[in-house]
Amino acid sequence: MLQIFENNLAALIFLHVISAVIWVGGMIAIRFAIHYSMQGIQEPKIRLERTLENLKRFFNMVIPTIITLLVTAIIMILVLGFKGTSLYSVVIAKEIIWTVMSIVFITIYVKRNKAQKYFNEGDFTGCKKQLLPIAKYFIPLNIFLGLIAIYLGITLRGF
Repeated sequence: MLQIFENNLAALIFLHVISAVIWVGGMIAIRFAIHYSMQGIQEPKIRLERTLENLKRFFNMVIPTIITLLVTAIIMILVLGFKGTSLYSVVIAKEIIWTVMSIVFITIYVKRNKAQKYFNEGDFTGCKKQLLPIAKYFIPLNIFLGLIAIYLGITLRGF
């Protein structure tokens, strides 16, 4: 079974890298482009509604990439035989980072769903309270961690 992946290593690495780029790049776009453009919307209800919709669409886009990252990482660890090499500590560091990022993502997902519930009930203050730490802390944290993980991935490729 691993022979199939060994024969298609470039495709496997491509899937892994493009998944990381979509996840981290998507967060950068949301935080530094979409977030600031949303601030120009004067009506709070519309701004909250658009923010909730943007996050929902983002989740639909990145959940498959997060799963792809996990699966391709496991396969690459097995196929490339990192265990027992000097690079294995880098592999472990990446695993830790992606795990923390996934936990943060789940936190964002839960907070967004709570915000949607508050919004549906007409509690815009409660909605905003759930959304604020997403933009202020969680997405910037995941961007930072994601960039480190991408850099470590380049290290693993020997560049």
